[in-house]
Amino acid sequence: MPRDRMETMTKSDLIKKTQLQFRTYSQKDIALAVQTIVDSMIGALKKNERIEIRGFGTFSIRERKPRLGRNPKSGAQVVLGDRRAPFFKTGKDLRQKVDGKK
Repeated sequence: MPRDRMETMTKSDLIKKTQLQFRTYSQKDIALAVQTIVDSMIGALKKNERIEIRGFGTFSIRERKPRLGRNPKSGAQVVLGDRRAPFFKTGKDLRQKVDGKK
């Protein structure tokens, strides 16, 4: 699918869609639950913990070594220090569902 035609689901879209399925809860309660989940995931990743959601995938932290990069605007070289970056690996079930094989 071309990038310019790709749809995006935002956090507020997720909250609205979840609230439609669970009408007994207010949108505010659903928003709090979603934010709690996101905050918990961020906290776990900050502590270098791995997050596994069966059937969906795993989140982990990858260590990035220092390297030379380029400023895209000026083309000048810049030194990028070592850093930690979140990494997501899809689970088998998710890959198959997205591929239409399940």
